[in-house]
Amino acid sequence: MNQTVLMTWEWLTDPANWQGRGGILAQSLEHLRLSFVALLVAALIAVPTGLWVGHTGRLRWAAVNLTGAVRAIPSLGVLFVAVLLLLPRLRGELAFELPALIVLVALAVPPILSGTYAGVEATDPAARDAARGVGMTGGQVLRQVEIPGALPLIMSGLRSAMLQIIGTATIAAIVGLGGLGRFLIDGQASRQYDQMAGGAIAVAVLALLVDQALALLQRVVVSPGLSSAASVR
Repeated sequence: MNQTVLMTWEWLTDPANWQGRGGILAQSLEHLRLSFVALLVAALIAVPTGLWVGHTGRLRWAAVNLTGAVRAIPSLGVLFVAVLLLLPRLRGELAFELPALIVLVALAVPPILSGTYAGVEATDPAARDAARGVGMTGGQVLRQVEIPGALPLIMSGLRSAMLQIIGTATIAAIVGLGGLGRFLIDGQASRQYDQMAGGAIAVAVLALLVDQALALLQRVVVSPGLSSAASVR
């Protein structure tokens, strides 16, 4: 067995590395906290906006261009700029956590926004026309027809966003925050490559576990018929 692989395995299975405030478990929880806060804020921004764009058809070009532009922004550069701008105005850990959240939210908005408006636009026109034919208002059509039909793509957008957030949240350690990125940054500084590799594996496993949890949630909230229709499309 390769020496690095063996050392990484020993680091991951050492009980001492799982204990305390700096252990794998505590840092995983901190990573999750930061990630879920970012996902919640991004969803509060992107889902209502996507519903409005998909329902009205207005500013779709702006939404498409915005999602493409935001994806091209370098996350690390935005983090440093945000820290430099906010550090003189904020105190304590918030001066570093807020810039990290700004980066993660900006990263998460595009997939949620695009999934939401695409899901609404993909609603069966016959179902939409039938709802209007029985006298439903625009708001009722959105709530009772378009949102249920859009749920598979909305959930797919949330899952995609969460995977990107968890992977990118490692950069929070660069500005002194916690999370699994600490093992990568601290391991590089001390040249403990087993710690770096172990931290990277922990991030990947955490992302897979969260994605599976969201997949189970998707099965609960989305009708099986809608899921099948989404996969066919």
